[in-house]
Formats: sequence, C-alpha cells, structure tokens
Amino acid sequence: MSDSLETPLSKVKRGPNRAQYDKETAFNIIDSALMCHVGQTKNGQVFVTPTCHWREGDYFYWHAHSKARNVKGPIDEPEKVCINISQLDGLVMARSAMHHSVNYRSVTLFGVPELIDEKEEKVRQFKVFLDKVSPGRWETLRPVSDIEIKATGLVRIKIEEASIKMRAEPPIDDPEDIDWPVWAGVIPLEKKWADAEQDPIQTEAYALPINPNAS
Repeated sequence: MSDSLETPLSKVKRGPNRAQYDKETAFNIIDSALMCHVGQTKNGQVFVTPTCHWREGDYFYWHAHSKARNVKGPIDEPEKVCINISQLDGLVMARSAMHHSVNYRSVTLFGVPELIDEKEEKVRQFKVFLDKVSPGRWETLRPVSDIEIKATGLVRIKIEEASIKMRAEPPIDDPEDIDWPVWAGVIPLEKKWADAEQDPIQTEAYALPINPNAS
C-alpha cells in the first residue's frame, strides 16, 4: 500500500513546489499540534470549528459534545469534512512588502467521520488523548463517569487523503532588490510552556503535571 496521501482532491494547485504527500511528515505535524480546525457544510452553509485532536496509527481523532455539529452532523448525514492543522514557525522579513511571508507547516485532511460508540474504546481513546496532553496524568484522576462517556462524542477519519504545505527558508526577493538598505531575514517563533499556575482554590501542594514537551 502506498504511503502517499495524494488524491485528485488533495492535490495542491497553488504553490505545488511547497507541497508534500508522505504520511510520516503529515504524522509529525499532526502530533506536534494540539488544535485543528474542522470544516464542514450544513444546508449549504460552511462551518469551521476549532477543536483538539490526536492520532493513533493511521487514524485522526477528535471529540466534542455528542450533539455538537462537528461530531453529530457528518454522522447523521455522512459527508466529507476538511480538517486543517497549521504550525507557524517564523516571520520572513523581505526587502519589499509583497515578498514578506511566514515559515510554516500545514496539513489538510479529507475524510468522512466514523463514529466511535463502544464504551471501552471511547475510554481508551480519551486516555490516548490525555497522554498526549500530559503523559501519566490519566492514572491520577477521578475515573470518568458513564454520564460523561455518553455525553462525549468521539469520531475519527482514516488518514489516507491529505496534503502538506511547508515553508522553511529565507526571504525570496527580486534580484534588483537584493541591495536595498533594510534588514532582511527570518524571525523564528519559539513556542514553549510557561510555569504552571495552580488553581487558586487549591491549598494542598501536589506534584506538577508532566509537560508533554519536557525533554
């Protein structure tokens, strides 16, 4: 089976030189982000919903209230959704206004969501998600209740139709602008978690949660 995610729908038309379609690169971008945007159409109206996501194997998961549009809609009326995950990596400062850009990594996925309704599998996936947020935290928490499980909708799509676009390079100016007397280059964006802030109503001292990006 091919690891290419390219299909007629996912094939990039604008800027194809920045496009990729391999699963490994897509997985790396998906796993490095916590939030995505789910796009869908309902009665001719486009809706875009931000939500948290996670991946297990070749499947991309998200959850919401069981009656939320981005969970219930595509299940009641099976339709293909479009999901985007984007990571901003830096500002590209050029010598002319129109050549400014950004360095970034982006994945756009397509698929028809599949409902996960089996209780044990839902709970297992909730743990997979929490382990992405803070490894080992699940075991320290109050167990989820049957009401919470039922009220939470869980869906997934198989990662088999997607496109990747990336930029990771200096500014690309017109040759005649190279000697223009202004600073040009890249200002990288560094992302890191700040110090944890304890709930103000909590008076006991407890061990801090594990940072998912801790070395």
